[in-house]
Amino acid sequence: MESRKHVTELHTDRVEWLKKLMFYKDDVASHLNRLAEVVQNNNKVEVTSMAEHFQNLFIRQLEVNDELRHEINEESRLFAVTEAQNPVATDRKLATDHTVLRDKVETYEKLFNELRLEFNTFVSKTL
Repeated sequence: MESRKHVTELHTDRVEWLKKLMFYKDDVASHLNRLAEVVQNNNKVEVTSMAEHFQNLFIRQLEVNDELRHEINEESRLFAVTEAQNPVATDRKLATDHTVLRDKVETYEKLFNELRLEFNTFVSKTL
């Protein structure tokens, strides 16, 4: 059975997700800066190979972040078109919950936080 929510709740979800994704994007940048510091202070082969591993993972996180932001913005655009075509009582309209997108954002957050923990463990061992 599909879940339904008020259009305003769905809008709030999308705005919140975009804010979170911007936070994670900024967080990746700070982790990449930290990674550069680690490599600068310790250029052992095992450290540089792990640094490259993390660099690749962070780059992939940025790519997924961009893809999610695009999907969220596209859904916002579609909602705006629908609302413009029928602007009556938009605050009381129900729409299908964006469960697939919600799952994608939640999965992204979970994987990012796991990566962050793994990275922080790596950094603490190399210092």
